[in-house]
Amino acid sequence: MAGGKETPRQKMISLMYLVLMALLALNVTKEVLNAFVAIEENVQKGSLLQFERGETSIRDLKEALADINPEKVKKVQYYLDIISKIDLETAKEIEAIDNLKLNLLAKSGENVSVVKSMDSETIIWEKYSKKDPLKPSRLNLLAVAAKDQFDVPMHEIIGEDLTNITGKGKDLWNNYNSYRNKLCDFVGTYSPPNGKNWSLKSYSINDFKDNEDLTKKVDAMLAKNPFNVNDDKEVIKQLYMELSKNEKYDTKELKGVHWIGKTFDHAPLVAAIASLTALQQEILTARATAVTHIKNRVSTGDYSFNKIMPLAYGPSIANRGDEIELSVMMAAFDSDNQPAISGNGSISYPGNGQGLLKTRVNGSGEMLLNGTVSIRNKSGETKTENWKHTVRIMEPQGTISLPKMNVLYRGHDNELLGVASGFDETILTPINNVKLVKKGAVYYAYPQSGRTCSIAVSGRNSVTKKTVQLNVQTFDVINKPQPTVYFGNVISGQKGVTASTVKYTSRLFINYPAGILIKCTDQIKEWTIDLNGHSESGLGNVLNQKAIALLKNARPGHVLTITGSYTSIGAPSGNFLPFSIKIQ
Repeated sequence: MAGGKETPRQKMISLMYLVLMALLALNVTKEVLNAFVAIEENVQKGSLLQFERGETSIRDLKEALADINPEKVKKVQYYLDIISKIDLETAKEIEAIDNLKLNLLAKSGENVSVVKSMDSETIIWEKYSKKDPLKPSRLNLLAVAAKDQFDVPMHEIIGEDLTNITGKGKDLWNNYNSYRNKLCDFVGTYSPPNGKNWSLKSYSINDFKDNEDLTKKVDAMLAKNPFNVNDDKEVIKQLYMELSKNEKYDTKELKGVHWIGKTFDHAPLVAAIASLTALQQEILTARATAVTHIKNRVSTGDYSFNKIMPLAYGPSIANRGDEIELSVMMAAFDSDNQPAISGNGSISYPGNGQGLLKTRVNGSGEMLLNGTVSIRNKSGETKTENWKHTVRIMEPQGTISLPKMNVLYRGHDNELLGVASGFDETILTPINNVKLVKKGAVYYAYPQSGRTCSIAVSGRNSVTKKTVQLNVQTFDVINKPQPTVYFGNVISGQKGVTASTVKYTSRLFINYPAGILIKCTDQIKEWTIDLNGHSESGLGNVLNQKAIALLKNARPGHVLTITGSYTSIGAPSGNFLPFSIKIQ
C-alpha cells in the first residue's frame, strides 16, 4: 500500500486505511476485554454460591449438637473439628490469591485503596476480611482503566521463562496442589468416637495424558492407603481430579510450557484476574463438596439418615423352572439412632424406592443372584453398592405308589416319611382313625379301630410360614401279624438240630415269620417248654434254671415244643406261633 510508485493521494488513502484498521482492532479488543469482565463477574457470584453451600452444611451439622444422644454429640464435634482444619487451609488459599489480584491491580496503576459497595467507579466493592476468611474480595473490573495491561501480570506471575516459573505463580502453583492433597487427606483420614480408624496420604499427580490416565493414577495412589473405600472413594477421586492440572504442555513454538505460563502468558489484566477468581471458585467448590460429605457421616434434621446399604429380598426357596421376583433397593438408616419395629401380624413396606427383578430358577442346590444398586446424593455424587440373594432350589419329584398295599398295622410303630415337593418342610396330619407321633424327622402312625385310616401331607415354607395341604392318603388297617418264637438261633421245624445244641441254648427270641418286613417290637410274656413229655414254665425271654436242667436231658428222637404268649404295643397280648423240632 505504500510502494514507491504510489501517488501522494494513494499514499494518503493507504495511511487512512491503516488508521481505520487500527481503530477497528481497538474496538474488538475493548469488546473482548469487557467479555473477560463479564466472565469474572459470573465467576465471583459462583464462588459466593459455593461458599454458602459449604456454610449450609456446617450449620446443619452444628444443629445436631443439640441432640440428646451424647455419643452423637461427640461425633458431631469431632467432624466439626476436621471441617475447621479444612476451612483454615481454604482461607489461606483464598487470601493468598486475593492478595495477588490486588497486587496486579496496584502495580498496573489502579486505585485499590477505596472500598465502596456497588459504585460503578470503584474497583473494590467488598474487601477481603479476616472476619469472613473464606469470602474473596468483591471486585468491579468495569472500573479498571488498564484492562488490556499484560506486562504486569506476565512479570508478576510468570517471570521471564514460560517453562521455569520464577514469579508469584510458583507459589500459586505449589500452594494449589498442596491444598488439593491436604483436602483429600482431611476427607480420607478420620477415627470418630467408637468408630474405625481410616487414613489417607495423598501425593501430587501433575503429569497425565488425559482424564482416563489421571483416573488410573489416582486409583493407584488410593490403593496404597487404608481409607474407607466404600464410603469415601468416589468423593475423594472427584475432589482430587477436579483440582488436578497438567504441569507441562508442548506448544508449536515451545516445549515444556508450565501451566502457569500457558494460562497467564500475554493475558490482559482483567483476564488474569478472572483466571485467579476461577481458581478461588474451584477451591470453594471442592471445600463445599468435602464439607457436605463429612456432614453426611452424621445424621441431621428431624428425620435423618447417615448410612445407606444395598438390600435385596425375595423368596428363599423355589422349584427349578419357577419364575421368582426380587425387590432390590437402597436402604437408608441412622447409625446413631437405630430403628425398631413391632406389630401383631404382617409388616409390609410396598412400593417407593425399590426395583423389582424377575428371573428363572435353574441348576440345583443353591442359586446365587447378585448385581449392583446405585443412587445419587443431594450433591449429585453416585453411590454404588453390590447386593446378593441366595435361593434354595427344591427338586420337583414324582413317585410311584402301590395303592393295594397301603397298609398300616394296628398295634405297631408304623414309621412314616412324608415328602412335600417344592417345600423345605413336610407336615403329616391325622385325618381319621389314626394317631401320629413325631420323633425327629420321622412320624409314627398308630391306627385305631376300623378297617381304614387317613393322613394328610402338607408342605410348609419356613421363610414365609405358609402351609399348603397337598394330599390326603388312605391306608388299609390290619392287625399286626402273629409272631413266632425262636429257640436261640433255631426256628420251628428246623432239621438237624442236635441234642448238644439244645443243651446249651438258654434264650428265646420272638420275631415275625420270613416275608414280613416290619420290625418286631413285641416282647415274650411267658413260655412253656415241653421235652419228651416233661415241661417247665417261666417269664421273659431267658430260660430259668429248671428249664435249663430239663434241656440237659435232651436225647436224639426227643421232641421239643415251646408255647406261650407275648405283649404288644397298642394292642392286646396274644399267643405266639408254637415252636416244635425233633432232636437228631
